[in-house]
Amino acid sequence: MDGSETLFTVLAAINAAGYDADLDSTATAPIRKQIREVIAAKHLDSVEALKKFYEAHKQANSDAELSQYISFALTLDGPPGFESRLKPEEMPHDVRKLEGLNPLIARFYQDANIAELWKRSQNAYSTMIAVNHGGVAKALLEANAYLRNPTSGFYGRRFQIYVDLLGAPNQIQTRSYKDDYFVVVTPSAEPQIEEIRHAYLHYLLDPLALRHIEQLSRLRPLAELAAPAPALDDAYKNDFLLFATECLIKAVEIRLAHGQENRQALASRDLSEGFVLTPAFADGLQGYEKAVESMRFYFVDLVGQIDLAAEDKRLERVQFAKAATVKKAKHVQPPPEPQLTGPAKTLQEAEELYTKRDLGNARKSYLRVLEQGSAAELHAKAYYGLARIAALEKNPELAEKLFQKTLEVSPDKETMSWAYLYLGRLADAAGDREQAEKNYRSALAVEGAPASVKSAAEKGLAQPFHKDK
Repeated sequence: MDGSETLFTVLAAINAAGYDADLDSTATAPIRKQIREVIAAKHLDSVEALKKFYEAHKQANSDAELSQYISFALTLDGPPGFESRLKPEEMPHDVRKLEGLNPLIARFYQDANIAELWKRSQNAYSTMIAVNHGGVAKALLEANAYLRNPTSGFYGRRFQIYVDLLGAPNQIQTRSYKDDYFVVVTPSAEPQIEEIRHAYLHYLLDPLALRHIEQLSRLRPLAELAAPAPALDDAYKNDFLLFATECLIKAVEIRLAHGQENRQALASRDLSEGFVLTPAFADGLQGYEKAVESMRFYFVDLVGQIDLAAEDKRLERVQFAKAATVKKAKHVQPPPEPQLTGPAKTLQEAEELYTKRDLGNARKSYLRVLEQGSAAELHAKAYYGLARIAALEKNPELAEKLFQKTLEVSPDKETMSWAYLYLGRLADAAGDREQAEKNYRSALAVEGAPASVKSAAEKGLAQPFHKDK
């Protein structure tokens, strides 16, 4: 569970371009408005270009609006180029419609100094991750244990949960591209545990269903009985493999539910909504729970034991619901961000002033941090802030001394990597290529350095001379 600088960049861009969905909701993360205000104050030409693109690609509703840009972000390699990591023939349909957005996002990333805004946002992201992490971890471990999964899936495949604070609240969006499964969650009053577990079960069970499509095909006549179900989405009616896997996942969720009464209610709901294979799978899972094999090896037996005649008779009595059950999220204020005090608060104020390019007052605040006898890590950030101001004021000698001072006072890994990167650029600007390369390599060697630092350092190494503009 993590944040994504790429997703952050794309959603910061559409917020600047006109995406306002649920902006005034009490569940919207405060940082969303803060980022919008900082970017708006810069009056960037790149934002004007984004506004035209955004207007030309408007969707029927805000959910569809957000969905296409999340799809786009999840197919990108990330800063600074934001190139697609998929081949043209692999590109999702909704992303193909956004052709031409990549260079606009790359320009916006540089113009708006998104790397710095992303860095400033880490406390807010850490708070949301902390709220969700325990429940999500427990749910995924529970799924692994039930399916007797020795690892989290299959070799070469990835399941990634991203938290997002710049979209409308109460959203959970899932995607699967090739061997990568993604879940994107926005702020909500309650962690979306069940929905995340559902996506994870797809990650675990989709390959099994695909591998054993021949055995599953014997259930196709039963699946066809779901055709009249009004609440069943057409995607399930038109894709047997998707339908069968969804029914199995719902059956697993029934068996993981607590209490017989709750299990019966879930089974009745799923059946009435058209998932006609779910009861059979749920019954079969009771036998699986007594076996010793993992689901990978039991899957064929689970499918083969279903009595088609008995299920056909069971389904004669089913009455389909007119509409699917919709879960409504609570709309309340998310947990507040931790309140900073003392030098930490002064440092936060300095960063905000620096972002607004109020360099004089930012310098005063950074100096106050140094005067307050704070921890070495905060001192390092203060020196780093003063060094950036010196660089902006075209005083390379002072900037170099302050970046060196940053490295001397035990900075955190992220600040350390940025300091080395800036020193590399300063050395390049001074014509000292040997020292520049040394600093770029030092930035790359820092464990946990942000992707933007690594990318910039690699770019610096690849060029014979790298001069900062």
